[in-house]
Amino acid sequence: MTLVLFAILMVLLMGSVQVYIALALSTVVAIAFFTNIPLEILPQRMFAGIDKFSLMAVPFFILAANVMNGGGLSKRILNFAKALIGHKKGGLAMTVVLSCMFFGAVSGSSPATVIAIGALMLPALKEAHYGEDFSVGLITSSAAVAVIIPPSIGMIVYGSVTGVSVGELFMAGLGPGIVYGAVFMLYSYYYAKKNKLQTEKKASLREIWLAFVDAVWALGIPVLILGGIYGGIFTPTEAAAVAAVYSIFISIFVYRDLDFKGLINETINSAVGTAQVMILLAAASVFSWILTRQQVPQALAEALMSISNSKVAILLMINAILLIVGMFIDPASSTTILAPLFLPLALSFGIDPVHLGIIMVVNGAIGMFTPPFGLNLFVATGISDLSISKIIRGVVPFIILSLITMAIITFIPQISLWLPSVLK
Repeated sequence: MTLVLFAILMVLLMGSVQVYIALALSTVVAIAFFTNIPLEILPQRMFAGIDKFSLMAVPFFILAANVMNGGGLSKRILNFAKALIGHKKGGLAMTVVLSCMFFGAVSGSSPATVIAIGALMLPALKEAHYGEDFSVGLITSSAAVAVIIPPSIGMIVYGSVTGVSVGELFMAGLGPGIVYGAVFMLYSYYYAKKNKLQTEKKASLREIWLAFVDAVWALGIPVLILGGIYGGIFTPTEAAAVAAVYSIFISIFVYRDLDFKGLINETINSAVGTAQVMILLAAASVFSWILTRQQVPQALAEALMSISNSKVAILLMINAILLIVGMFIDPASSTTILAPLFLPLALSFGIDPVHLGIIMVVNGAIGMFTPPFGLNLFVATGISDLSISKIIRGVVPFIILSLITMAIITFIPQISLWLPSVLK
């Protein structure tokens, strides 16, 4: 039955069927024709998959991301980043990466980061002669850091299906997010030096200070979230609600770039976005449930252990599976399906469940810009007016860089685990 289940899923995905329909329909067919399980259990299991306290954070973080995107925060974050490093060799490209890190820490949304940063920076990069392929590739791939740097919906999903502390996952994501950004910045420096690109005028201390003051309310959101969680003031779920309220207040009453009509529009967009995430999670959870019922996790663990008893080999195989799946399925769905399969295997090899969560989240981030179905690729077509094939050509060097980063994060676990261990 398992082979039939996966075969139907792959056929549907290759036929460009919506992911949640492919997951749910393949499960329905497998249960209806190969088991005696009553179909009435499917809606029950789908509801159970999203009936979790930690998932209440998802709509609040989506609302916060949309409000901040419409409230002028991206522009202020970008100006601050440019004031800090715009004068360095490759400084404009580094500004993109740093802005994506800042905005990702504020919004937690990779597609929103592509739109917010890309719409402002793509014309500037082209004007500075960075080249169309490099420019669109840099923006499309750098925005994926928003999936890694907390707050991250991927971490919330992983925590909900495994029971791992979302707060620990948030703290564990800081190190990998910084490493990811640093690798892309180094490449930006190399590219600019190789192509002898001009640097911009260095900002004065006063200009840096003014840019910081202008952006300080936006930059305060990750401090508020993480400080509140580890200060014992509120839970990660409550932190999401605080972030949403804070972003609304700042956007309307401090920056005044968002009016009440705009807030209503962003709320509607957030409701639609939340529905999209939740239907994916519901479909993925019932798919994961039938796999667990068929003892696929145990079979997978035994199969991988029969191939090798090496922890390094197991980590390589987990990464390979996640990268392949990430090409076809969004991070939330792949985490819901694969986390219950990989967790017992990881524990048997002494892999920390928090570290496993970061590995899954980083792979999910890479999947956001890997063809054929990386969401960032399609979002980038909207801001660049380029074909999907040209955007794919632009991201190829960054896919290679992200794989190197993935290897560093995978095989140096303390990058992820040091901060949670210190703050326990």
